[in-house]
Amino acid sequence: MNKAKDIIEKLQLQPHPEGGYFRETYRSAGVITEENLGESYQGSRNYCTCIYFLLTSDNFSAFHRINQDEIWHFYDGAPILLHLIAPNGRYSSITIGNALEKAQVPQFIVPGGHWFAAEVPTENTFSLVGCTVSPGFDFQDFDLPMRQMLVEKFPQHKAIITKLTHA
Repeated sequence: MNKAKDIIEKLQLQPHPEGGYFRETYRSAGVITEENLGESYQGSRNYCTCIYFLLTSDNFSAFHRINQDEIWHFYDGAPILLHLIAPNGRYSSITIGNALEKAQVPQFIVPGGHWFAAEVPTENTFSLVGCTVSPGFDFQDFDLPMRQMLVEKFPQHKAIITKLTHA
């Protein structure tokens, strides 16, 4: 866990509202105007944004969703377990890591509009990933629901929702 603290310091990561630590590393200069984005967006968005994201086994990234597709890239540490709930209620999970022989993937795309959460299941470890969003991320597109709302919407997934949301 000392390595995680070193990474947080060296990369100047800050606490993220969903859990973990992050820092934006890229925001394109180019902009997509609102009329070219579709009705789920209000205002213009940059073409693309990218962050570092570090999660420890002592924390989790709570279920949330954004309008955009989000590409996760594995960099360092233990594998990260990503949980997804599609708009139709279908649950799936994927392990993002570098052990291809264990069916881990070094990169994964979360489709826009899917609910997703992440955890580092190996105790006393961390995971450093990057997340790329296009069109670029804006907190207007970020939905971090209360637990009860997600449980009411997807009662069949109550256990994982309860585990990976805040009251």
